[in-house]
Amino acid sequence: MQKFLSRQFYFSFIALAFFTLIQVVVFAQEGGSSSSTTTTTKSAQTVEIQPWMWVVGGAVVLIIIIALLRGNSSEKTIITKERIRD
Repeated sequence: MQKFLSRQFYFSFIALAFFTLIQVVVFAQEGGSSSSTTTTTKSAQTVEIQPWMWVVGGAVVLIIIIALLRGNSSEKTIITKERIRD
């Protein structure tokens, strides 16, 4: 029992040290210089999808639906052979 507790303690200690090290690395990367940047934004542009894209997308969706429905409708036939000895 004592060995199990000591193994669990060491494992917990190593895990704690590992995650602490990861946190130190993450905070070190966030440091850097404090500089301000200005960004300009333009008005949102509308994206128009071509009609042929709608047709292709609809065809793909129909093919997927048909494939799913046809795959589940197959009937399973069980054939058994019985031998009768006289």
